[in-house]
Amino acid sequence: MPKITRLERQKLNKERVNVYLDGEFAFGLALVEAARLRVGQELSDSEIQALKRRDTYHKAFDRVLRLLGRRARTAHEIRDYLRKHGYAETIIEQVVHRLHDLNLLDDAAFAREWIENRSRHRPRGRQALISELRRKGVAQETIEAALENANLDEEQLAIEAAERYVQRLGTVDEYATFARKLGAYLARRGFSWHAVRHAVDHYWQQRLHNDVHPNFDNEEWNTEE
Repeated sequence: MPKITRLERQKLNKERVNVYLDGEFAFGLALVEAARLRVGQELSDSEIQALKRRDTYHKAFDRVLRLLGRRARTAHEIRDYLRKHGYAETIIEQVVHRLHDLNLLDDAAFAREWIENRSRHRPRGRQALISELRRKGVAQETIEAALENANLDEEQLAIEAAERYVQRLGTVDEYATFARKLGAYLARRGFSWHAVRHAVDHYWQQRLHNDVHPNFDNEEWNTEE
């Protein structure tokens, strides 16, 4: 059986070790795995393959940690990311399981944080939030629980979402055009009919300082700006 003749820390990554068998470089290992080896130890083919599999797991795990350092992810996003980098399903599930154990992967917390961040910086309606989170692989029941916990005030969020767009409508002095354009803008952002109407009425009344305007109930929204 091949014998370990040298264990050497890598120069560019001190957390990895080069393993030499019978005087020749054989493979690299994570330091935590290499720590279990010793010079002079013989390795069977099955032991070598097991070491390589564990090293593949460590590489995948480290890659995901770097990804999570940029922002939180869902389990679905992690799986897709690792599949795109060619990792086997067994390795992927080991990584996902470990992330759950370390509380580094939590779809419920992700959904709550996503909704909170959206509401604070880029307001969206309930339907848009549901669509965004579903695209990220969050389960419907998890999304519903997060939305219930958030207790969104869609009418207020619609007003906040419309604020900048209303400035672009500064030259529009006809209510029908104003309502169509602003209504379509907010509808594309997932706001309900009632929230859209509330925001349109709010800004129209603010602009004209009166309550006289055509019947908004019968307006049709053109989704094209």
